[in-house]
Amino acid sequence: MKGYWHFPAISAAVCAVTVMTQTYWFAVAFIVWLLLLYGFKRLGMLPIVVSLTVFFLFYTYIPVISDVEIEPEATADSASYTGKIIGSFNKTDKKIGFVLQDHTSKTNLLVVYFPDKDDNEWVHHIQTWKHGATCEVYGKIEQPTRSTNPGQFDYRRYLQTKGIMYQINMKSMEDISCSGSGTLAGVYDLRQKLIHHVKRLVGKETAAWLTALVIGDDSSIDEDTIDLFQRWGLSHILAISGLHVGLIVSIVYFLFIKCNLLTKEKAQWVMIIFLPFYALIAGGEPSVWRACVMLMLFIILNKLKVQFGSTDVLSIVFLLLMLADKYMVYHVGFQFSFLVTFGILLSRHWLSYTSSPLLQMLQISFVAQMIIFPLQVVYFYMFHPLSIILNLLVIPYFTLFVIPFMFFLLLLSPILGAMTSVADIFFTKIHHLFLSLLHGIDTYFYHPLTVGSISVVGALLYFILFLLFMNRLQQKRHWHSLLLGCLTVCLIIGVTIKPYFNPVGSVTMLDIGQGDAFVIELPYRKGVFMVDAGAKASFDNKDNADQNYRQMMKPYFMSRGITTIDAIFLSHEDFDHVGSVPYLIDELNVKYVIVSAYYPLTEQEITNWQENGTDVQQIEAGETTEMAGQVFSALSPFTKQDSPNDNSLVLYTEFGGLTWLFTGDIGQDVEQQLIRAYPDLNVDVLKVAHHGSKTSSDSAFLSAIDPVYGLISVGRHNLYGHPSPEITERLAENDIYVFRSDQDGAVVFRFHEDKGTFLKFLP
Repeated sequence: MKGYWHFPAISAAVCAVTVMTQTYWFAVAFIVWLLLLYGFKRLGMLPIVVSLTVFFLFYTYIPVISDVEIEPEATADSASYTGKIIGSFNKTDKKIGFVLQDHTSKTNLLVVYFPDKDDNEWVHHIQTWKHGATCEVYGKIEQPTRSTNPGQFDYRRYLQTKGIMYQINMKSMEDISCSGSGTLAGVYDLRQKLIHHVKRLVGKETAAWLTALVIGDDSSIDEDTIDLFQRWGLSHILAISGLHVGLIVSIVYFLFIKCNLLTKEKAQWVMIIFLPFYALIAGGEPSVWRACVMLMLFIILNKLKVQFGSTDVLSIVFLLLMLADKYMVYHVGFQFSFLVTFGILLSRHWLSYTSSPLLQMLQISFVAQMIIFPLQVVYFYMFHPLSIILNLLVIPYFTLFVIPFMFFLLLLSPILGAMTSVADIFFTKIHHLFLSLLHGIDTYFYHPLTVGSISVVGALLYFILFLLFMNRLQQKRHWHSLLLGCLTVCLIIGVTIKPYFNPVGSVTMLDIGQGDAFVIELPYRKGVFMVDAGAKASFDNKDNADQNYRQMMKPYFMSRGITTIDAIFLSHEDFDHVGSVPYLIDELNVKYVIVSAYYPLTEQEITNWQENGTDVQQIEAGETTEMAGQVFSALSPFTKQDSPNDNSLVLYTEFGGLTWLFTGDIGQDVEQQLIRAYPDLNVDVLKVAHHGSKTSSDSAFLSAIDPVYGLISVGRHNLYGHPSPEITERLAENDIYVFRSDQDGAVVFRFHEDKGTFLKFLP
């Protein structure tokens, strides 16, 4: 099997894709490929048998992640659950918790506590939350929240990929008692003590980077910086990987050998013991385990005088980690880490053609960024070609300065004494300058390629083209590699412009809670419009005003590859209808904001919008506006009303052979005005006014316009009791089929020409 271990590894990867997508033609294609290699005498029988064995082994081993609803009786009452803590507890600014494996069901439960700002009671309790501790928790078991919009982060699925099906939200520290500990408790305690030691040792900023790059805890790095690194595809810098492991092993090995503390043979045994210990101290992320296990395997093989290639070792480690944790394959870090390492190993001959360190670094950056393109699109919906060049600046800075500085600062702090604070100030000033440079580049050069989504077939075709391209490049068959490179670029462009060839349009009622947000996409991406863009705000302030945009709207636009909105129609000025507009205008190309003649625009709003290239139009009742061939008619307000709700801009238009009426928050008086002004008004789809409030949807109005479908945008368990039972009953009496965002999640109407279908996001 020497030199052929990548075949079982590829088999395991194909099996993972088969299980994750529930698409079996991958497996069929892989088996046919193996048989063809055997038929052409390119592969022996042993690798084929091992590969097929690995496939069927992992097919029964890797769990299928499905959206299983919890049994109602399981959530009926609070109860006590007893089990052991797995791993260590996690703490953020808002919550603390740990994973408990229930003794009875062997189910993993996420135990979570949300402390108040002035609540310090948890500080004493968490000292007993040790790995392997036996805990009794009293609470109500429930399923984690799931995504209710396309593109939105699915917290439930995320936990399921870690083997966690349910969670318990504790109301008080009196609901838990823990005792004892497990074998690894000391290691996890040491990690926490090390983090606390670092925070006492140096300033806040240096401590954040030291704990991230040495101990694997990036929770203290500010969100803006993490977001900056994610946008530019630099997240690998924040993850402990081969570079970090290689550096710390070199330091420890140097100290043992050069200081004559141990012989070379004994130092190697110490490394074999030290590496898994460091992997746990560093957080146990897949990239850390990959680097540590690979190095351990190389040392062991060297001691056994067995020569294995790097690709073989990587493949064996890949299989070992998958066997160690059946959920490992779902981990994003696992996927990125192995794919990048595999790509670099396959390109090692091409990398050896040049002796220039700068050119080699550019080549490595190119391979690393291009090999993960499909995953980058799947998880982040975008790709930034300039990130390849930016890595030339970032990687040397972190490799030659930041990471070594962090390790030496931690190891030498007992010797440095007071000089530690000097080193801290030195690093902070240098790092401030570097981050300022990155933010400047981000401000002026951040123009990512928003791809939207890529199909499994598209991803597979991309990998085939790119691997063939790299193969021909290494063989110095430059014309062939140029042709394959052009085909790869054409595929990326094709995936990006795919919406402009799609004859299907859509109208989407996003589920943003208690607020309105409708997105209209015309066929062939001729135009994208919004009717309202609400936000969530607390009663005392608007600190969470961008929550709806960040968590619901932006992911939706990214997943659809939308970067331009032709017009946003705002019904009225209430925050639950317009609160997300500033964020949309700031981050997307919004051409127009269209409001009624009685919308209270401020000079500041108009100035801010126009500075971002957004023009403002006011439209009166009886007027129409046409954009991209789509006609919108304003039916109201006729005159200025006493309340913002009654001043709502009422829009009438047509999609997919159906007539639509968007009513904002109008009340029954305005509804009466509408049927008097437009006695022949007939509507197929009604946006039920004011979230189903009993102040709207008058019986006479419903009878007059005679809608077939009703859309109610409303928040779950809202304080207003929307939609009113009286209104839902009235809609039913008028044979109106109702879609509700609180029950159905996002509701999408997909249409082609004059036919369309409504689809619920939630089953």
